[in-house]
Amino acid sequence: MNYTESSPLTESTAIDFTPELESIIPVPSNETTCQNWREIHHLVFHVANIFFTIGLVIPTTLHLHMILLRGMLTIGCTLYIVWATLYRCALDIMIWNSVFLGVNILHLSYLLYKKRPVKIEKELSGIYRRLFEPLRVPPDLFKRLTGQFCMIQTLKKGQTYAAEDKTSVDDRLSILLKGKMKVSYRGHFLHNIYPCAFIDSPEFRSTQMHKGEKFQVTIIADDNCRFLCWSRERLTYFLESEPFLYEIFRYLIGKDITNKLYSLNDPTLNDKKAKKLEHQLSLCTQISMLEMRNSIASSSDSDDGLHQFLRGTSSMSSLHVPSPHQRGSTKMKPIEEGVEDDDEVFEPVSPNALKVHQLP
Repeated sequence: MNYTESSPLTESTAIDFTPELESIIPVPSNETTCQNWREIHHLVFHVANIFFTIGLVIPTTLHLHMILLRGMLTIGCTLYIVWATLYRCALDIMIWNSVFLGVNILHLSYLLYKKRPVKIEKELSGIYRRLFEPLRVPPDLFKRLTGQFCMIQTLKKGQTYAAEDKTSVDDRLSILLKGKMKVSYRGHFLHNIYPCAFIDSPEFRSTQMHKGEKFQVTIIADDNCRFLCWSRERLTYFLESEPFLYEIFRYLIGKDITNKLYSLNDPTLNDKKAKKLEHQLSLCTQISMLEMRNSIASSSDSDDGLHQFLRGTSSMSSLHVPSPHQRGSTKMKPIEEGVEDDDEVFEPVSPNALKVHQLP
């Protein structure tokens, strides 16, 4: 019988080549090639991903977009933690989703805190609804404006808010809350001040250019009055730190000065008429309130100077704006709030156009 006896050398050679053959021949692996897919995950996993999807497709134009997004992410992370703990038993998935859950809860809490209802005092709610809310000033910003460096003061009927040539204009800025005030110059009535209107807006504008001035008019309470009063210096510092609110004040003060211009040309203008004029043309003459008061102050002490000035303003009003409800010219430029820009309100007209005589 023929047989071949294996030698130790042959056995050792076969053993040495076995690892090399295993590395050459490809071995099927379910872990890398995914030939055999695993079973579908539990329903909790899919519900969590549905919440993630809903949060991501919420349109950004929605008012509560960020709150809803963080809410959906919070629910999704919670379901992920439940799935990883009870059905997957994966410690790393549970830890990471716990971190994500904590971040989303903190952000959601911050957003809900910012959306909390801000309670405005009943006495100030009228000012906010009429002046600041139409200009989209947030309630919390209005609360900061009225809660730090201002106070509500009272004047009885007949008491003086400011006396001409005596009271400094550098101290305060006020808005009338209740009652009515009368503005006069040397005993001559000029106009009234009604609720939700600035009391000393022209003086506030003038102090931006000149310091140490005195009131050129006398302001007396015609009824029992209450007004909101800011410290001029502290208000200026606060507005410098809030550019949005600074522009709001520029607009409101400019509109208030315009309403006072209407009142000078129409002394019968009452509170109801003033409300109607707020949505119409804001300029009836090229003369600013400061220029008017300066012109009055520079006139002679006799009554003739005052009457001459009032006749001049009436004649100019009749030439430019016969009625406060008249539509403005199409050549009028947008009104700049600065007093120094009053000369640039109107574009140059042709030489044949009507010329208005300047005031003396």
